[in-house]
Amino acid sequence: MITRMSSLFLRTLRDDPADAEVPSHKLLVRAGYVRRVAPGVYSWLPLGLRVLNKVENVVRREMNAIGAQELSFPALLPKEHYETTGRWEDYGDALFRLKDRKGGDYVLGPTHEELFTSTVKAECSSYKDFPIILYQIQTKYRDEERPRAGILRGREFVMKDSYSFNMVDEGLEESYQLHRGAYRRIFDTLGVEYVICAATSGAMGGSASEEFLAIADNGEDTFVRSTESDYAANVEAVVTHPPAALPITGQAEATEHHTPDCTTIEALVEWANREGIAVRGRDVTAADTLKCVIVRITEPGTDDEGNPHRPTLAGVLVPGNREVAMKRLEAALVPATVELADDKDFARNPFLVKGYVGPRALAEHGLQVLADPHVFEGSAWITGADKPEHHMVGMVAGRDFTPDRVVEAAEVLEGDPAPDGKGTLTLARGIEIGHIFQLGRKYTEAFEVYIPDESGKRTVPTMGSYGIGVSRLVAVLAEQMHDEVGLRWPATVAPYDVHVVIANKDEAATTAASELVEKLSDAGLDVLYDDRPKVSPGVKFKDSELLGMPLIVVVGRGFSERKVELRNRFTGEKLDVAYEEAVATVQKALQEL
Repeated sequence: MITRMSSLFLRTLRDDPADAEVPSHKLLVRAGYVRRVAPGVYSWLPLGLRVLNKVENVVRREMNAIGAQELSFPALLPKEHYETTGRWEDYGDALFRLKDRKGGDYVLGPTHEELFTSTVKAECSSYKDFPIILYQIQTKYRDEERPRAGILRGREFVMKDSYSFNMVDEGLEESYQLHRGAYRRIFDTLGVEYVICAATSGAMGGSASEEFLAIADNGEDTFVRSTESDYAANVEAVVTHPPAALPITGQAEATEHHTPDCTTIEALVEWANREGIAVRGRDVTAADTLKCVIVRITEPGTDDEGNPHRPTLAGVLVPGNREVAMKRLEAALVPATVELADDKDFARNPFLVKGYVGPRALAEHGLQVLADPHVFEGSAWITGADKPEHHMVGMVAGRDFTPDRVVEAAEVLEGDPAPDGKGTLTLARGIEIGHIFQLGRKYTEAFEVYIPDESGKRTVPTMGSYGIGVSRLVAVLAEQMHDEVGLRWPATVAPYDVHVVIANKDEAATTAASELVEKLSDAGLDVLYDDRPKVSPGVKFKDSELLGMPLIVVVGRGFSERKVELRNRFTGEKLDVAYEEAVATVQKALQEL
């Protein structure tokens, strides 16, 4: 197939869009692959759609190979499906909700667990109908509060979501592993650099969960890897193993101290060392102090009177050398939402003294006390005394205060012990491109899916859920495969196999370029031909680099010697090739990419 740039619906830009921060956003807009319509909403222009379709095809091929069957559900879904599972409330503001002209409530689907489950219930009546794997590739909708990074985090995106249904748990494990293998083949085929991380299930529910993260310095997700094993996990899924409890008997009583101008951990540590306070014979560090961070927790749903639950205050205890990691805390408290308390909360509760909050006042006034595992029984701390300019020294967990609940709340630090006991943790950034869950029976039980098993007993099937961000993968490839001048698409998804540039106005060269393009097309290659007559060679070269086809053939001044130039966008190599050998050389180069 041949596409001539003189007729291609394309306009490239020389300047980055004003709202673009990451390379993929800048390059995909500049190269004319996508265009912004509204915050988090983008149109796919011809070149971008070709890449998107090719990514879809890679995904579709591997899904079909594991026996999955493709279908397509509506994006517009009735409220009732989400009420059945409680996610009408649990999803919160992330749902796009709307009413039809008759007042009926609908939602634009963010995922389709409910519809897949209800459809299987309606269509299947015997254990002989199982196992089942169904999937779709469809546009999803989530009302992101701050859409950003172009198509990396939009409010409308293309996703492959698949669901397995098995009569027994062993079957779920098999379906899970089938998807895990398919995902690895998909990302390997695309050439994505990625890591498989243990993850949390969040609002999806379920047990086993793994996340596929594309490695990217500007990724939104932080993950960890062990220095001495293959352990990898999203930070939300890192499990902290605290030291063994320390004996409380024999520890000195807690004492109150006047600590003027010590509203920060740094100031508190400086005061303690200036006063000669020691911890087990050494100077005090930030890790010996205890932060009490006040948060608002809002449970989903409504109270007995039908009103939305009001937020309640709670205190979160973490060592002073660590911040509260809100994502980790939120994952621990799913499906509740969590946010930091504000000045109004402190004003309404005068026992909360900013900079001097301690665990005692929290318990005395009925606030829930949540402690990170680093705050373990017998550990002693310097913490707030609940009155201005005063701290307590030697507050012992399990003696002077007792948390109501232990939750993963503290940030993970470089050098922390790996949870598997092998080595220490290193931190890196990534972009989520896939997530697989063993959901279990959460949704089939909610929809009362009862299937007679071989003995005639009514059994609830177990489910798995598996997603891939298809449109996000386009951005990920742009993030990982670009250079200072433009995109560099892998051959598997490039809009065209080869980009032919005519940079010689000689009539013989122009004729030869057209003939070469025809020969490349006849050889089964997709060709983008820059035949624009009034565009300078310099502009054509810049566009060819920006657009990012894996191979560029230039018919230029060298044609006087019957030679063309072959440029490899990945290696940067430039090779003079005899005109008569150009087709064979391009074919060989493509095979080697």
